Amino acid sequence: MAPSELQVTDLARDRATMLARFFRGLDDPTRVLILELLLSGERPVSEMVEVTGCPQGRVSNHLACLRHCGYVTTRRDGRFVFYRLADDRVRALLRIAQELMADHAQALLSCAVVSPDVAGATVPHLEEHEGGGVR
Repeated sequence: MAPSELQVTDLARDRATMLARFFRGLDDPTRVLILELLLSGERPVSEMVEVTGCPQGRVSNHLACLRHCGYVTTRRDGRFVFYRLADDRVRALLRIAQELMADHAQALLSCAVVSPDVAGATVPHLEEHEGGGVR
């Protein structure tokens, strides 16, 4: 099929937008740290505050976001609320992301688009990814 015949449907655009929003839920280091803590099992907020060193309000706000977006769920035991990963797919997603990150760490750190805070990171050019020529 020639490139001029390719079309992106509205449904495909909507799915891409939602998927980008899904990943935006993971674009904060504190939220990712919380999810990684929950890989080993459920935890109360107070423990996550202690381990992360973040103020309780910040941890609670991140947990509310993670819960609202479906990454974590809760269980109440008396006056304590315990958080855990919502299901095994979140666990699998984190494991896959960790493996991909390990394989591509240097590229992630050198790309100014995803690592604007890293000195010396640059914006990759199309030629670098397509064998030297712009198509």
